Amino acid sequence: MLNNLKKFKIILASNSPRRKELMSGLGIDYIIRTLPDVDETYPDTLVGAEIPEFIAREKADAYRQIMEPGELLITADTIVWLDGTVLGKPKDRQEAIEMLQQLSGKLHQVFTGVCLTTTEWQKSFTATSDVLFAELTDDEIEYYVDRYKPMDKAGAYGVQEWIGYVGVNSISGSFYNIMGLPIQRLYTELKRL
Repeated sequence: MLNNLKKFKIILASNSPRRKELMSGLGIDYIIRTLPDVDETYPDTLVGAEIPEFIAREKADAYRQIMEPGELLITADTIVWLDGTVLGKPKDRQEAIEMLQQLSGKLHQVFTGVCLTTTEWQKSFTATSDVLFAELTDDEIEYYVDRYKPMDKAGAYGVQEWIGYVGVNSISGSFYNIMGLPIQRLYTELKRL
């Protein structure tokens, strides 16, 4: 599949094990390339879906100076958006607990911005998924935080983990977007190249 990609060396610029797993599931050859300390700040005038798409483009721009002709770089960023506020990656156990308490019983959005970049052009898009959480007890939240790894996840949760099994009431949109890469949309965009 995707014979049109044979002219490219595909590069996934991510340390996320979930993004690596999803890219591998596409069955295309790719390599990982990461740079340390890529700036993930954004102007405070941006809201919602604008934020991760901006960050995905900023990540791509950090790689542009080391890209070679024939390379196709894929960058992405995911945020959880609740009541007009970004829930990023928690800095410690207490913040992870607080984030999950905020999400409990509420509807939130997960936005993933993706940027496709070559030395000649750049294209970006954002995918949106709505997630409704059931009411979670403090015991359930602490059980998850203490047994899993919420610190590297936006909103302090992985939908594919225990908390997703017991806490996600419904999803509208891509499940894989919530994991960090809207893989069907990415496949569609790659097919169009």
